[in-house]
Amino acid sequence: MIILAGPCVIESRDNIMKIAQELSYLQEDDKIDFYFKASFDKANRTSLDSFRGPGMDEGLKILQEVKEQFGYKIVTDVHETYQVIPTSQVVSILQIPAFLCRQTDLLVACAKTNTTINIKKGQFLSSDAMKYPVAKILKTRLIDEINYQSSKDNGVWLCERGNIFGYGSLIVDMKNLISMKKFAPVIFDATHSAQVPSSGSTTNGHSAIVPSLARAAAAIGVDGFFFETHFDPTIALSDGPNMLTIERLKSTIKDIVAIQDVLRYNA
Repeated sequence: MIILAGPCVIESRDNIMKIAQELSYLQEDDKIDFYFKASFDKANRTSLDSFRGPGMDEGLKILQEVKEQFGYKIVTDVHETYQVIPTSQVVSILQIPAFLCRQTDLLVACAKTNTTINIKKGQFLSSDAMKYPVAKILKTRLIDEINYQSSKDNGVWLCERGNIFGYGSLIVDMKNLISMKKFAPVIFDATHSAQVPSSGSTTNGHSAIVPSLARAAAAIGVDGFFFETHFDPTIALSDGPNMLTIERLKSTIKDIVAIQDVLRYNA
């Protein structure tokens, strides 16, 4: 089972290294394929006054240190084409933010690297519409077939993170987790699916529902999960209201591993 987990944004080197240390149990579990996640720049914050992170140069240095010290594979997001090459030299997965999942230049730039690409589904798109971002990457990599196996073999994943429901809410249509597997391996972003957008100058959220959403996705049989975590989400500098504490993340992962074990046993 794939797990992408870590803080929303690099708040400081010390903060990142402490969280990375706490997640070492994921690296040691032979049932889990673990990737450490943190963003060097949150370019899509609601307010100009919100914390964005240390920027690409300093952020990649910190992620490289995490990689070297803990032996973790790294995932981080890119927002602009100039970020792709330097970032791909540090990370194992380039992540496409949901708001940018249709940006052809960004997708093609990522596709020209040898890096796995995790495309977050736009909150404004249907599951079937995600065939087209996948196709942009596979065709750039000279692959004509658009299906689960060709995407798996050529490093293309899709990530569900909810759909807009009215002006200030997200819902998760669990059917998306099934239908998107026609095109690619599917990761479920349990924490961003608990966001409450349009909540003033910062995004709100309901972290209490994250474990339930994750268990439901595990029962469907997704390929992996994305979680954001923090020692104290109440003081996190980005997305705190929908993040899990380190302790709650551990218990949630224990649950979803148990559910997937049952599914494998009964297969």
